[in-house]
Amino acid sequence: MTSKERWWKRFINYLRDVRNEAKKVTWPSRREVANTTFVVIMAVIFFGFYLFLWDVLFSWILARIEMLLQ
Repeated sequence: MTSKERWWKRFINYLRDVRNEAKKVTWPSRREVANTTFVVIMAVIFFGFYLFLWDVLFSWILARIEMLLQ
């Protein structure tokens, strides 16, 4: 058997293994996906706002320091 034929057999075995493993997957329900999506969106909004406030605060502090140094 040539190396090319061995490669092809290994590839076919790999695809077969992938299919068998995919059959074992437990997929989340529609409700679970909706709930976790909501949690992620809320976390992104919260942390985005939180970081925005820190950015505004540090910008204000640096502007005051710059005014003092002039």
